[in-house]
Amino acid sequence: MGTRKYAFLASLGFAPMEPARVVGTLAELGYDGVEWTLAHFHPQAHTPAQLAAVVEATRAGGLGISELVVQQDMVQRDTTRFDTHCGLIEDCIRAAADHGIPALNVFTGPAPWDPSAPRLGQDISHGEAWDLVRRAYERVLKVAEERKVFLAVEAVWGHLARDYYTLQELFRQVPSPYLAVNMDPSHFALYRNDVPWSVRQLAGRIVHVHLKDAIGLDTRQPGDFIFPLLGEGMIDWTAFFAALDDIGYTGYCSVEFESFTYYQRVLGGDVKRAAALSMEQIRALT
Repeated sequence: MGTRKYAFLASLGFAPMEPARVVGTLAELGYDGVEWTLAHFHPQAHTPAQLAAVVEATRAGGLGISELVVQQDMVQRDTTRFDTHCGLIEDCIRAAADHGIPALNVFTGPAPWDPSAPRLGQDISHGEAWDLVRRAYERVLKVAEERKVFLAVEAVWGHLARDYYTLQELFRQVPSPYLAVNMDPSHFALYRNDVPWSVRQLAGRIVHVHLKDAIGLDTRQPGDFIFPLLGEGMIDWTAFFAALDDIGYTGYCSVEFESFTYYQRVLGGDVKRAAALSMEQIRALT
């Protein structure tokens, strides 16, 4: 497996677990880090002591924190919701800086799985949506730059920033050394981007990597694409890891397990089995 560091996103059945149990499970399975979500590390819902306890449990278990997932939909016409989402990101930036967490995972929106979110080109124009996203990122990046925390944007299917080319538009509109990339190859593949080429083009921007496969097309119709087990989809993992090596990437590669049907039907909702299976796949693919 070389010198790469591997983490697991603490969602699914990990979300309600105590941090020490999550860390112990992942360490036992051979992971190097954990990617926390707001379920465990939420500066508006948890006390400072609770936040510190999550960090201490991670380090005491011998793991690192790869990043904090704070994905908030920034395509918000309602000013109260806009301020709420931006405010949460700002608070998370400050908490991350205080506890040595290097990056926040963020996206743009609008989230097509959210029935309350506007549909691009139908309920809201692309231009208006970009204006909202630009305003949001200009605001939160002031705090990120001040506290030296990266905002690692994940290109996500159906969003404004959804692939290599739309990410570049975000960088054009909001230039900042602290606007970075959470490289998730699955979404790039759904739009038929050249994934290894995209990695090389984004050299210097990538501060975190998600390991997730994909198969199908982004038609926004249920069942037209899935995120299968690693190695079953369209990602050429050998080429992907070679591209990461070419750009000198030494950060975390974190499993984002979204094979939801398999998780429920075959693994019985057992997140430890999902993490163990993912580690087996990593070892086979690297």
